[in-house]
Amino acid sequence: MARKSGRSYGPMTYLVLGGRDVVDQHGFVNPPIVRGSTVLSPTVADLTSGSGRYTYGRRGSPTYESLTEALQELEGGAHVALTPSGLSAVTTALLSVLGSGDHLLMVDSTYQPTRHLCDTLLRRLGIETTYYDPLIGAQIADLIRPETKAVFVESPGSLTFEIQDVPAIAGAAHARGAAVVMDNTWATPLLFKAHDHGVDLSLTAGTKYLGGHADLLIGTISANESYAPALKAAHGAMGIHVGPEDIFLALRGLRTLGVRLAHQQEAGLRVARWLNSRPEVARVMHPALETDPGHALWKRDFEGASSLFGVELAPGSRAAVAAFLDGLELFGLGYSWGGFESLAIPYDAGRIRTASRWAPEGPTIRIHIGLEEVEDLLADLEAGLARYTSTA
Repeated sequence: MARKSGRSYGPMTYLVLGGRDVVDQHGFVNPPIVRGSTVLSPTVADLTSGSGRYTYGRRGSPTYESLTEALQELEGGAHVALTPSGLSAVTTALLSVLGSGDHLLMVDSTYQPTRHLCDTLLRRLGIETTYYDPLIGAQIADLIRPETKAVFVESPGSLTFEIQDVPAIAGAAHARGAAVVMDNTWATPLLFKAHDHGVDLSLTAGTKYLGGHADLLIGTISANESYAPALKAAHGAMGIHVGPEDIFLALRGLRTLGVRLAHQQEAGLRVARWLNSRPEVARVMHPALETDPGHALWKRDFEGASSLFGVELAPGSRAAVAAFLDGLELFGLGYSWGGFESLAIPYDAGRIRTASRWAPEGPTIRIHIGLEEVEDLLADLEAGLARYTSTA
């Protein structure tokens, strides 16, 4: 990465420097929170030309620009847009490339609210969705039609953590003129360079690791040069805006993103390996584990791993799962992830899959590892597994 001066810096340094100009900030370390709707122009000519740096609060501000500038450098794209949530980032990205009569190829392991979007709003707008097996690779070419305008990837898959061959899928999509849209929330642009692997629109739920403190809802979308105009047009037409206080929280989270991810990667792998050795566990779904089916692709394409993964337990009852989870002291039972706190939820991905089979023999649990002491987390999980076994 490089600053405007041309001097190159590593990603960890840029996380500290990105979007900051202490001269413009009157010497303060952090960019100020600028609230405002109306932006005054000095003359009628300036007002009507719309040529000023800022024209209206919804169309940009110094606070908004601080975060988008930092993320644009991190993503390596041509334009970054912010939205009020991760799901709104999905919606905005898809609507920037799809219209009535178009066809979308959606990965079967996608985030469930994304599937709901496809089956409801997009369907009402005349956009048809076909779900595909996340492991399809270059064979996705067989599913692309003349009216296919976008292929959506999510790697690893939500809940089931399959690693997709994103470059192969992108190559097939681009050969037929389709855009590649990716949900890159799990890895963040720090650990997976989506544009370098052929992705045209890379989005994240910044609610997760970017925020990092379970107190923020925000989405980010990065477009390459080819799709930046379409993203700008859709984002502007829908009147999407993010408040300056939320942007400030995202900027604060950005500064520590690297150190948090490094710690959580190490802690997550320690817990995953420990669980993988337990007799109560049938398998651990974590692509950074050498035993994971997607490990080779993960090692080829990713620069690290986050701390979210899945666990399939040995066969047991619902009561046993409840006993395991309800008694945990350090793992909260709640949706979302990416914050400082560890979380665990039960899930059944099989009930929402339509293009690929998902039929584990035992119950499945999604685990997020936060910033607690790993030994304390292991002791909590060990007690939970004992409850699971005694209740099953």
